[in-house]
Amino acid sequence: MTATYTLKIVTDFASAHTLRDYPGACQRMHGHNWKVEVEARASQLDKLGMGIDFKEIKQATRTVADRLDHRYLNDLEPFIEINPTAENIAAYFFTELSGLLNNQDVCVHAVTLWETERACVRYSEEPK
Repeated sequence: MTATYTLKIVTDFASAHTLRDYPGACQRMHGHNWKVEVEARASQLDKLGMGIDFKEIKQATRTVADRLDHRYLNDLEPFIEINPTAENIAAYFFTELSGLLNNQDVCVHAVTLWETERACVRYSEEPK
């Protein structure tokens, strides 16, 4: 049986958006204090006994979150073309973090994006 370690960090950011073509109030500009949970999986431990340092996951996530923090998402790529829904924002984090963190022993497993205290989306992909 192969061991798997799942590491998780949580951070947050604030931003505004509008949902184009949405049939309700969310078509008007509004903001959220988003919470981002990032899960990374490691298949091996390094010489210190870590799959990946939490600090490395936090720094990468902060790098991505800082691009969106206190911004109007509709003005930023890729949300100029696609609606900045919670689903699309979670997928954006997943893709960006995968490029920053993935290697032969570690991969981003899932991103959960909380829009409010009671509503979130979890995005993941099947390994290739």
